[in-house]
Amino acid sequence: MNETRPPLPPYRAETAAQKVRLAEDAWNSRDPEKVSLAYTPDSKWRNRAERVTGRKEIVGFLRRKWARELDYRLIKELWAFTGNRIAVRFAYEWHDDAGNWFRSYGNENWEFDDSGLMRLRIASINDLPISESHRLFHWPLGRRPDGHQGLTELGL
Repeated sequence: MNETRPPLPPYRAETAAQKVRLAEDAWNSRDPEKVSLAYTPDSKWRNRAERVTGRKEIVGFLRRKWARELDYRLIKELWAFTGNRIAVRFAYEWHDDAGNWFRSYGNENWEFDDSGLMRLRIASINDLPISESHRLFHWPLGRRPDGHQGLTELGL
């Protein structure tokens, strides 16, 4: 199977930013199967303290995540890039089943194969409890609208 996921490395500023936005859009879909297709079949993740390997584990991880992190809305921003690697910073807002709201902040390091599939994802994440009145991500569930402010514009 010859899968490709443009844009392909080596990345330039424009293509790295495009790759970041495509990842944000996929994660905001909250569709684990769709998201998993951006990763190599044997992709390796470190997400917080959890290790995940391969698409099947990615799908399971994301199902558990979005069953717990309700009304999830994410913004990613390009931080740096070189060759086949991209670093991003991100924030997402969600609430638990008791109605407690959080803003989770983090950084990810990504490495891609020549086909543009991510083979390595290393994520470090911190959760900040917030009141509902301090939420900043108010678009309808799904893709962040093009006109919505990013992390820098929101002061995050």
